[in-house]
Amino acid sequence: MPVPEIEAEERSLQMPTRTRFRASKRVWTRRVAKLLLLIVLVPLLLTLVYRPGFVHPVSTLMLADLVTFKGYDRRWVPLEEMGQVGPVSIMMSEDAKFCAHGGVDWGEMRAVVNDFMDGENPRGASTISMQTVKNLFLTNGRSFFRKAVEVPLALYFDAVMPKRRVMEIYLNIAEWGPGIYGLEAASQHYFGRPARDLTRKQAALLAVTLPNPLVRNPAKPSAQLSRLANRIERRARASGAYIGCIKTTG
Repeated sequence: MPVPEIEAEERSLQMPTRTRFRASKRVWTRRVAKLLLLIVLVPLLLTLVYRPGFVHPVSTLMLADLVTFKGYDRRWVPLEEMGQVGPVSIMMSEDAKFCAHGGVDWGEMRAVVNDFMDGENPRGASTISMQTVKNLFLTNGRSFFRKAVEVPLALYFDAVMPKRRVMEIYLNIAEWGPGIYGLEAASQHYFGRPARDLTRKQAALLAVTLPNPLVRNPAKPSAQLSRLANRIERRARASGAYIGCIKTTG
């Protein structure tokens, strides 16, 4: 009695080479499409998983440290227990319009595109929402392809998550040095105190370290880093209504 699998194999061998190639191409196209769909669905589903406050997400860099047996220092702290000066300083340094936009600062994004079209070096336009999805789901490499993926993810993430939760996740997964993740671990490492006890100056120094945490050291700031910190400290003092969406009583 003929076996169906053997018959199918025999029929495929009898096909002309071009026909077999087309059939194989269709199979691989379907497989690639399924893989791409899976890649898209994973961040969307994980965003829903990460919404409850008792879930403590990890970043792709933290996972890489685990896989390579480097380990890391991350001490999860709820936003309301971080105090005020740390979150406010970081918001004013990284994304002053965080409370106003829906995940993407379109004005800054248009400026970046215009700079690129004019042949200038593009400036940073990543919001805290964009940096959060990058840290959670993407790599650190710089490319317009990554940015193209980052933008819709940030819009979705910001629509699903309350602003306070976005900020809480970001402040617990941002990298502040080799193997140092989150505001609490950074505060303890560099200044020997919990985040809620940071001075305004210390908080500003941690904030201006974020753009380049592998090079900048907030505990031993250069003159330039100190000047940047002074500017952020002034902005934080005058933040007013800008910080309404993350304001705490702690």
